[in-house]
Amino acid sequence: MKNSELVSRSLQSVWHPCTQMKRHETIPLVPFSRGEGMWLYDFEGRRHLDAISSWWVNLFGHCNPVINSAITDQLEKLEHVILAGFTHEPVIELSERLARLSKLGHAFYASDGASAVEIALKMSFHYWKNMGRPEKRHFVSLENGYHGETLGALSVTDVAIFSDTYSPLISKGLRIDTPDWRHAERGESPCDFALRCAEKLENLLEIHHPGIAAVILEPLVQGAAGMGMHHPAYLAKARQLCDKYNVHFIADEIAVGFGRTGTFFACEQGNILPDFLCLSKGITGGYLPLSAVLSRQAIYEAFYDDSLSRAFLHSHSYTGNALACRAALAVLDIFESDGVIAKNREKANLMTEKAKVLAAHPKVEHFRNTGMIWAFDVVDPSPDFSRRFHLAALKKGLLLRPIGNTVYFMPPYVIEEEEMDFLVQGTLELL
Repeated sequence: MKNSELVSRSLQSVWHPCTQMKRHETIPLVPFSRGEGMWLYDFEGRRHLDAISSWWVNLFGHCNPVINSAITDQLEKLEHVILAGFTHEPVIELSERLARLSKLGHAFYASDGASAVEIALKMSFHYWKNMGRPEKRHFVSLENGYHGETLGALSVTDVAIFSDTYSPLISKGLRIDTPDWRHAERGESPCDFALRCAEKLENLLEIHHPGIAAVILEPLVQGAAGMGMHHPAYLAKARQLCDKYNVHFIADEIAVGFGRTGTFFACEQGNILPDFLCLSKGITGGYLPLSAVLSRQAIYEAFYDDSLSRAFLHSHSYTGNALACRAALAVLDIFESDGVIAKNREKANLMTEKAKVLAAHPKVEHFRNTGMIWAFDVVDPSPDFSRRFHLAALKKGLLLRPIGNTVYFMPPYVIEEEEMDFLVQGTLELL
């Protein structure tokens, strides 16, 4: 089958996400036939290095044999069962292992990151309602934060292109300055800037805390903000302030969990325990839709009652899907058996060293790295920079999707030195 035939059929039948479909009159879709490791292959044999983990979800490469085997084995046992009133072994084991890793418990499952955020927001509000504090119904989120595109998630998302159109439908939250160190004063360290931003959070909480249910943020890296990175001191201070003013701390680790920032969970670097932990993306290694929200025991206990009205009556048809849970268990197996976190630190150091040539480029500013994420901003880009860069990268066999003038790398953890060289050299030529 030829690429052109698939492109035509897709344009006639598929409404592609995050896309102005009319643009595909001039910008062709790229159909892929198979994947292997770091690479995606089209139907004519051309290959592309997946430098963004297929929207940040793929951890251990395409068609990973360990995950393949786990899903195949599960297919012969149980594919799915309703989780309301029933249970199964993969969802139990996954919940137990996530609890041990996070020190939180009672995982509540959905299928995507935005749904996990919706769950955490609803749980937080409902907790306060059950505790006799229904006035605590507002949420604080960071400037330039992104938490998904359902209506509840959009209420705590500050990316205009996603939220402006739907503003009449969105409940307004409270915004606070981002600790993204690109906004620091000249000579101000990332840590000092983070603490200065935390002072503004305290000023807000001091005034508004009686009506605030929770603070929600992306720990260490704000993805859709152009990989805005902040010092872990902000996490520690925000946790202290949430305790002081009696509001919840929601950690949205949908994009940054599962080793992406250099520790298994990003919150570890602030040495904090959130009240709610939202997980998705890498949880199944990029195989199947799954998300989870874990919470403190005290939150679970606030819903445990004879009254149905105090229960958390939220559900998704595929909650705790057995195949997705089995894929997630395989991902955790790989982390344990392969020493992934330690290996990633070595790879991150090597990649950062190789990328120094990019950091020194005259068109580059704010080169930055956190764990297995690298980003830089292009100085004085053309108005259509993101589109042009993306298309030019495809011609070089690189799958890259800049965010505005920010070019970023978020590759699968299986990247090796030769592929790092290919990525850095190709990006240098593109610049």
